[in-house]
Amino acid sequence: MCEHEHVSDTRYTIISADGHCGADIPAYKPYLASKWHDEFDAWAAAFDNPFVDLTKPGADRNWDTTIRLADLDADGIAGEVLFPNTVPPFFPSGNLLAGPPSAAEYERRWAGLQAHNRWLADFCSHAPDRWAGIPQILVNDVDDAVAEIRWAKDAGLRGGILLPGIAPDSGLPPIYDPIYDPIWRVCEELDVTITQHGGTGLPDFGTGPAGKAILLIELPIFSHRALWHLMFSGVFDRHPTLRFVMTEQGTGWIPGALRSLDWFQRRMLIENAAEYLFGGEVATKMTLTPTEYFHRNCYVGASFIRPIEAALRHEVGVDRIMWGTDYPHSEGTFPYTTEALRASLSDATETEMRSMLATTAAEVYGFDLAAMDEIGRRIGPRADDVAVPLAPPDYPTDTTCNAFDPDAVVRSW
Repeated sequence: MCEHEHVSDTRYTIISADGHCGADIPAYKPYLASKWHDEFDAWAAAFDNPFVDLTKPGADRNWDTTIRLADLDADGIAGEVLFPNTVPPFFPSGNLLAGPPSAAEYERRWAGLQAHNRWLADFCSHAPDRWAGIPQILVNDVDDAVAEIRWAKDAGLRGGILLPGIAPDSGLPPIYDPIYDPIWRVCEELDVTITQHGGTGLPDFGTGPAGKAILLIELPIFSHRALWHLMFSGVFDRHPTLRFVMTEQGTGWIPGALRSLDWFQRRMLIENAAEYLFGGEVATKMTLTPTEYFHRNCYVGASFIRPIEAALRHEVGVDRIMWGTDYPHSEGTFPYTTEALRASLSDATETEMRSMLATTAAEVYGFDLAAMDEIGRRIGPRADDVAVPLAPPDYPTDTTCNAFDPDAVVRSW
């Protein structure tokens, strides 16, 4: 480069739509009602944490605000939507993978989940402009869930709610059951975003080696199910302003899934077709096609988007996609977020990038975009740097991030 060649200092603001945090287990105790303290002490003493990343050095990134903010600044991240990561009191594992509790477990699990939500509100208060915390609910008791949504709104947890998946063997009504209408009503009333993270709604695969492998392979399928459950049960018709986000579930599946759902709906409307016998009563009440519902009500938290998925961004809808780093997980983009953007999105226009990196997330999760842009101008990656393609031979070698998948590249480099 000539020494006189101009290099722009225009920077991108990044709001990660997928971050994870949580308290160190002993730190949850003050957030529990005192009646649970003795039981919590016994549970915590006996609990064997199944997650290596929560016991090895670096786990404090989940709860230490100073360390976390320094990492965000170093990686160019202005803001984060915060999902849970650690294990709430009385849970067998992190809530994303833990199924709905039994009736006997419900009271203590609910107390543990509320403890996490109250810890999260305190955590976010250390950088309220930069963090949008997502409180968790259970759907065993709809009245409890509605009350917690109202509490979270009042507490400033503007990340909306984390909707648990409902496994087909859970014993609970599926998400398309009208019993959950009070949840959709309160979210619409309070302008609360509903997000479902990958990993929820899994049935019992058993503990054998094959079961664990199949769990990983089928994990996205069970996370996706809420999309058509909400569409075909009329939730988006009854509550047309609801926002529903699917996070860390990939993006490449969406165009094909929407085409399939549109096909089913069309067939359900043909009176002499077999599909009409199954779905005609539902389809005749739908006011939009599944693709139209998606582009009105739905968004994607696109964590560490791979090059081959980025190539489909116009089919998915650039205005539906929100970049996510998945910090502090090992498969996330930290500390190589700029490199991950170069690997996947170097050919995107500045307008596209600003939409996927910040503008849409600010609208969906209630960030002050002006405040975020002020931080972005200081720490964000330079647009000129992101526009330089990163080919597989130049991928960083000390990361397992999915964005650096040499077998998922559009071969244009």
